[in-house]
Amino acid sequence: MTYAHAAQAIADISTSAELLFDYLDDQASLGSHMQKSSMMMLGGRMSYELDAAQGRAVGSVIKMYGNILGLRLFVEGVVIEYQPPRRKVWETRGRPNLVVIGAYRMGCEISGSDGASRLRVFINYDHPATFTGQFLGPLFGPIYARWCVNRMANDAASKFR
Repeated sequence: MTYAHAAQAIADISTSAELLFDYLDDQASLGSHMQKSSMMMLGGRMSYELDAAQGRAVGSVIKMYGNILGLRLFVEGVVIEYQPPRRKVWETRGRPNLVVIGAYRMGCEISGSDGASRLRVFINYDHPATFTGQFLGPLFGPIYARWCVNRMANDAASKFR
């Protein structure tokens, strides 16, 4: 599937690809910015529901629930690529109930060796299919997408400082 929009963040991190991948492979670490109330989340937050594989295998399901300003949010994703310690990609399944980003593919890639890694976190996305999403998506989708990938990359870099 192709998506109309994209954002990415790159960080050089002083740790091995294996340790970095282990950190990112834990959904609580990777999505910690979504689980806390913040200005970008308009005071809301998301919580995760993981299947038995915990998002650590192709076909594994990751669900997120939450609310922002009284709106109920939901998205279900499935891991479509899983190549430890180098690459993990997941993609939405069905129709996400989100405000500024609709269907998306997201992932992380790690390159490097000898205790130094380069991390690339990316998201490819469409605007939501709703009437409100078609208005808010172009305005706030790019800002939110950049915030999300930057937070993931910066949180990982902070973990290994």
